[in-house]
Amino acid sequence: MHKLTFWIGVLSMIVIMGCKSKKYENNWENLFNGTDLSGWDTYIGAEFSGGDWEDWTKGERLGLNNDPDKVFKADILDGEPVIHISGKRFGGLSTHREFKNYHLQLEFKWGGHTYPPKENAPRDSGLLYHAVGEHGADSGFWMRSQEFQIQEGDTGDYWGCAGATFDVPVRVEENNFIYDPVGELLHFSPDNERGRHVVKSTDAEKPSGEWNTIDLFCFEGTAIHVINGKKNMVLYNSSQINTVGNEMPLVKGKIQLQSEGAEIYFKNIRIRSLKELPKKHLR
Repeated sequence: MHKLTFWIGVLSMIVIMGCKSKKYENNWENLFNGTDLSGWDTYIGAEFSGGDWEDWTKGERLGLNNDPDKVFKADILDGEPVIHISGKRFGGLSTHREFKNYHLQLEFKWGGHTYPPKENAPRDSGLLYHAVGEHGADSGFWMRSQEFQIQEGDTGDYWGCAGATFDVPVRVEENNFIYDPVGELLHFSPDNERGRHVVKSTDAEKPSGEWNTIDLFCFEGTAIHVINGKKNMVLYNSSQINTVGNEMPLVKGKIQLQSEGAEIYFKNIRIRSLKELPKKHLR
């Protein structure tokens, strides 16, 4: 009996250590367990039924963890576990937890389906970080956050969502603000004439249907966007506009993946803590 108890204990430890090694490997923590969406919340906005943007975004929302169409789901693609986002309705998949000072890495590739009102537009999604506050704050679909744009031809662009702001060095070409490490450091906010969008410096995305790797580095108020090993933006002084119109630091929050009219797959979503930013990307 004592021997049986001993071996049960040993087997239990093996199982526990095996689970731990899958979740934590070389200081990485997996944010997707490969089987379901444990640790994540879904949020679905109003259904598109024609008309203009304002009428649409003010429509009835499905809201938090109410996803009857399985816009967000765990799936298997080519024998690998993935998060499958159909894109059929606009919304977000967000972590329960908030994160600060980290390196986030994930892989994505586009599926074949697109939906109104973006059925004829470039495929669109996004990685939202430092996501805080209410769900649906941005246009009825997403949280206040900083966006690492994921869009065909534009992956790596910056957008500020629902009052998030950044300072970015840029040059101006044909009325577009383009990231330039030696450019003028300007403030981007929905409250100023420059707006909330900065174009990435290089297009490093692979053709649709191929897997792409995103690396996002966040430390205090600085963020670095990297796609397929190529840096295409460094952003400074992450902030948010509060309810009385003042800016305050925005240096931690949830991670949110967008559903925005296009089918997309994500895999190998993992995160690890940072004590400083990688110097090779700050040059």
